Amino acid sequence: MQLVFLLEQVVNGLVLGGYYLLIALGLSLIFSVGGVVNLAHGAFYAFGAYASVELARLLGFGPAVVLSPISVAMLGILFERFLLRRFYTADPILGLLVTFGFAMVAEQLIRIVWGAAPITVSMPSELKGQVTVGPFLFSRYRLMLLAIVIVILAGIWMLLQKTSFGRVIRAGTQRPDMVAALGIRLQPYMTAIVMLGVGMAALGGALFAPIANVHPAMGAEILTAAFVVVVIGGLGSFWGVVLSAMLVGVVRGVTIHFVPAAGEASMYALMILVLMFRPRGLLGERIEKFE
Repeated sequence: MQLVFLLEQVVNGLVLGGYYLLIALGLSLIFSVGGVVNLAHGAFYAFGAYASVELARLLGFGPAVVLSPISVAMLGILFERFLLRRFYTADPILGLLVTFGFAMVAEQLIRIVWGAAPITVSMPSELKGQVTVGPFLFSRYRLMLLAIVIVILAGIWMLLQKTSFGRVIRAGTQRPDMVAALGIRLQPYMTAIVMLGVGMAALGGALFAPIANVHPAMGAEILTAAFVVVVIGGLGSFWGVVLSAMLVGVVRGVTIHFVPAAGEASMYALMILVLMFRPRGLLGERIEKFE
């Protein structure tokens, strides 16, 4: 019985890893192409959650989950056009400061519009309950979340590996000077990457709103975990972020099973352990300064 419960926690950890992946992958993509560490990424996650709350009241849960990321992705166009674009070639610390300021403004704006009190979101009745697989008992909603994350991950991989868009993005990440020499402007591609990244963050907020409290500071909370995932996986590494998100989720889930109070600390301990032996992260690019 103990082993069965432990395996259930592993599956729950994979769901949590998928949650982190939606946020961290967009954060990593924006950094890889634009070279900007976007401290405002968590704000778009919060916007996605609050937008889904409002849309669900009018249209229902399903349409809200679809339309919320799209609306936030449109906001991402303005964010990239009027803010991020100015800092692609500037001192990285300026990008950090400006995006941090945007995140603070966004959090206060949420408090003004929706108030400071947490909002409880109810999931659709058809997604409530448990699914029994042999001796295992899983949440129907959490299994749906895991399936959605797998589909999105496969779609992004196909986009980056099997399309001309993805080839330009990969080339722009590795040799932007060569891409410019070929007469290809990376600016429109960067706008698309920001839209994709903040849209995924908003989708994470919309999907996890029913199983987590929706509150103004939720963006700052998830941003810390997303950075841990990116650092463990390696900056600029697609599969590194995927592996890291799953690993962090499972480690945290299993730790909660044995030592509930240490669940939050487990991912930071994992980050320290990884960086001790691989300063560039699990699958990150080689850093000559350290190695």
